[in-house]
Amino acid sequence: MEQQPYTSPRPAEKTISGAEFAKRSLSLHLFFARIMKEHSFFMQTSFTQKDQNLINQADYFRKSFAGLLMDAVAVSNGAVSKDVLASGELITQYTLKAETASSFLTGVPLDTEITRSEAALTGDGFTENPALDRQVQSINSNAMSLTRQLIQFKTGVLSSVLSCNVFTTNYPSLLHHVTEEAEFYLSMTTRLQNREDVNPEKEAFMQETFWDDIMEEHAEFIRGMLDPTEMELIIKANDLAYEMEDISEQLKQAADKMAAFRKVTNDTYAAVKRLRDFKTAGTQGILECKVKSVIIPLLSDHVLREANHYLRLLGMYQRL
Repeated sequence: MEQQPYTSPRPAEKTISGAEFAKRSLSLHLFFARIMKEHSFFMQTSFTQKDQNLINQADYFRKSFAGLLMDAVAVSNGAVSKDVLASGELITQYTLKAETASSFLTGVPLDTEITRSEAALTGDGFTENPALDRQVQSINSNAMSLTRQLIQFKTGVLSSVLSCNVFTTNYPSLLHHVTEEAEFYLSMTTRLQNREDVNPEKEAFMQETFWDDIMEEHAEFIRGMLDPTEMELIIKANDLAYEMEDISEQLKQAADKMAAFRKVTNDTYAAVKRLRDFKTAGTQGILECKVKSVIIPLLSDHVLREANHYLRLLGMYQRL
């Protein structure tokens, strides 16, 4: 059944204020620019020597999004929410070690100074500032341009993989997954740049629809990247994937029923928390070399941060 968007009696759109524009934009980039940088790293390290051109392109995007992230960090002190900084969605206690380990394993240098700079950020000291507003507009514009290019690169690689012209250690479905995340980032940035807002219920339904699918796919990818001997972890990942699939179906049924939607949001929070805890244990195990898998340490931390991001959003939606 085709999913219908949640509707609300509130006005569909409103204009975002200058202060809110900067806060939301910077929070978005601090999270998603790092995600895009790491997608590029995962692609860069997945190609064979035959496709040096693709390796070079992925390296360009990795460096470009690192630059975008640095630009956002440089103007974010005091300008983003304390809740965002404390959520574990920007960095976790494992990020620095995961970057160092992944750089060692692949030979690709990762700028850990960005992570240290993010760790030093403070929040909620912001007052409206026209100069910052202009800087944020420029960062948004750069993010939109880079992300459009990255989407084109990802879709091109996926097409080449599906036509058996390129080999990569990334699943085709994972390439589609990271493309969807880039498209979501672009749509969110575009909306912010246009100062467009939506009512909270509509925003909640849109975000939950997207992130439920992402969380399900994370569990499926983890299941497939674990060594076949890690049967207990494989079963756990499989159970979590089915749980998120069931949550997605419940959300579709609750699309036009606010009371049912609130219950699904509560159930989703509990399910994602279980998935987050599983990812946390997996990240620890991989960094300590106790879990057998083909999961690079930074990928484990990457999906953990995405779960933390979603949990923060769900916590907000529970209060609607």
